Amino acid sequence: MHELHDVALGDKRLERRLLTTGAQLAARPSGSINQACAAWADTKAAYRLFANAKTTAEKIRAPHYRRTRERARGHQLLFALQDTTYLNYTHHPATKGLGPIGTAQQKLSGLVMHTALLMSEQGLPLGLTSQAIWARPPKRPRRSAEARRKLPLEAKESAKWLQALQQTRAVVPPEAQLITIGDRESDLFALFEQARTLEVDLLVRAAQNRSVCAPEVGRLWAVMGRRAVCGQLQVLVPARQGQPRRQALVSVRFAPVRLKAPRHLRKTMGAMPLYAVLVQEEAPPPDSTPLCWLLLTTVPVHSFAEAVERIRWYGLRWQIEVYHKVLKSGCGVEKAQLAHVERLLPYLALLSIIAWRLFWMTLLARHAPEAPCTLVLAAHEWRALYAFHHKTQQVPVRPPTVGQVVLWIARLGGFLARKNDGPPGVTVLWRGWQRLSDIAAAWLAFHPS
Repeated sequence: MHELHDVALGDKRLERRLLTTGAQLAARPSGSINQACAAWADTKAAYRLFANAKTTAEKIRAPHYRRTRERARGHQLLFALQDTTYLNYTHHPATKGLGPIGTAQQKLSGLVMHTALLMSEQGLPLGLTSQAIWARPPKRPRRSAEARRKLPLEAKESAKWLQALQQTRAVVPPEAQLITIGDRESDLFALFEQARTLEVDLLVRAAQNRSVCAPEVGRLWAVMGRRAVCGQLQVLVPARQGQPRRQALVSVRFAPVRLKAPRHLRKTMGAMPLYAVLVQEEAPPPDSTPLCWLLLTTVPVHSFAEAVERIRWYGLRWQIEVYHKVLKSGCGVEKAQLAHVERLLPYLALLSIIAWRLFWMTLLARHAPEAPCTLVLAAHEWRALYAFHHKTQQVPVRPPTVGQVVLWIARLGGFLARKNDGPPGVTVLWRGWQRLSDIAAAWLAFHPS
């Protein structure tokens, strides 16, 4: 795997095993370790790899971060999409070291994962810039809301947003404008303060109805509700909780605001100058939840066109949810049966990189369809794919394009490629990718040269 070619585990044999195991898991992303490795010797070696103390998640992710930085060079504007997801291992109680997830009534056990995914302005995922995975303690002390507020941020789970921001800043080339995008959970005053210190930008969806001290005094939602509508816009609403994907007509308001720091932070932090954009659906369809986003950003908003651009940027946030779907459904990480969390963590780090590659390949075919397929496939893979798809032994000297091979892989996964089907999605690609690995292995057996 190119992403890991310079990995440093402190043991050359271990490094070779990681590359071999990574290639095997990448060839069958939906399969278990046993299915991917096939031979007993390789399967046993893979389990030993993840059990070795030298094989840590941090060491596995480090070379991928370097590749992310390389791909980020030359981009003037970059987006870091942050999000949290939960990995459910309730079905495998033998795994030691798991913690509670979900509500107390659900009694689920698993891990918490917080990831930052770097995206280009065009919406191409360039790689991960930060990832933290942890188990919550089995029993957390009960505290009042006031007591929780007074806890130092380092003692709260919400510190993940600040840590990811700092790690992302270290990965991204300094010449690029970096904008971190987060959902309502990321509405943290300390995060805005850290962004100002690091000289990076933020775009988050507001959750707190904070006090506004200037230029108009009042609570944030009321202040923005009094602003005049500057225009209307069609926004795509993703499918959620039984509600289908749809287009929503929304009104747009924007204004500069100065937010007061929360009371427990006012001794150390002053007012925060930001720009607010209120996106509100006035007449939603029956039985639909009206779309309402109140966005806060450090990037100036002085016109309707700039407000629309910030809304478009926030729309990119859904891509990290698609990435997490690839990781869970496409790579099946919740099916892993490893004896301890310490073995699960490096496995998850490796599968996170493989999931990114599948996601990247899907979107690369849309953004750069004429690029050579050698960006995504080895020589024997594209030749085997060409021969299988065209039912011929004669393959061209010149490799096909990314757009062509991604379509052929998707067809292996059941994509019909009808006139009105649109581009193939991630689901058919990960299905097709597994079939391609078998086809490519057969090609190598009959064409060893």
